[in-house]
This record gives sequence, structure tokens and C-alpha cells, in this order.
Amino acid sequence: MGNTLKKLGEAELEIMQVIWDNENPVTSNYILKELQERRKWQLSTLMTSLSRLADKGFISCDRSTGRNLYTPVIPENEYKTRASKHFLEKLYNNSIQNMITALYSNKEIKSSDIQELRNFLDRLEDE
Repeated sequence: MGNTLKKLGEAELEIMQVIWDNENPVTSNYILKELQERRKWQLSTLMTSLSRLADKGFISCDRSTGRNLYTPVIPENEYKTRASKHFLEKLYNNSIQNMITALYSNKEIKSSDIQELRNFLDRLEDE
């Protein structure tokens, strides 16, 4: 991804999630089937999105078997880490505390979420 974070749209992220969730390369028909609950797409619509994802460098397409097999080029963790960092910088001046404060004061997170976070941070310190 270089230094520039290429953004995924909502639909592209759903497609990537299907690809990331599989250890093996997947076909467009498999992706279409996995997304049928959320997206009422024709195969042509999906193919356009897959082409865009390949152009952005997120996936590669292996055509050597006679059918298109899609694999991720960008690992899920790498994308999510960079997207989270970008989000934090853009909306919260790169401060996790600012983000938690905003969510907590707007009742988007509960005290139990704060306790869960506290426990997680304690475990990190113990390691």
C-alpha cells in the first residue's frame, strides 16, 4: 500500500472480507453467493468491483486455471491497522483518548466496554 492509504468503499470492504476470510483463492461466484444476503448484485456488478479492487492493488486474479481465482494482496491486518491509524489521525487528532472520550460522552460505549478495555490494557502490560 506504500505510504498512501487506498480507501475501500463499503461494498469493496464487504468483498475483501469474503476474500480475507478464506485461506484459498475464491471465485467470483463464491463471492457473489457469500454476499447475496447483503447485496442483490448481478455477476457483472461484482466483476466491476473486483476489477477496481485489482486496479487499487488489493487483490490479484489468477486466470491460469481457466477460471478467475481471487487472492488478497494486502493482508487484512495491514489494511485495518492503516485504516484505523488514518481514521484516528483525521477525526481525533491522533488521540485514542479523544476518541474514547467522544464515544463515552455520547453514550456510544458503556461502562462495561471501558472495563473490557481496562482488562485488555492490563493484560498487555503483564506480557
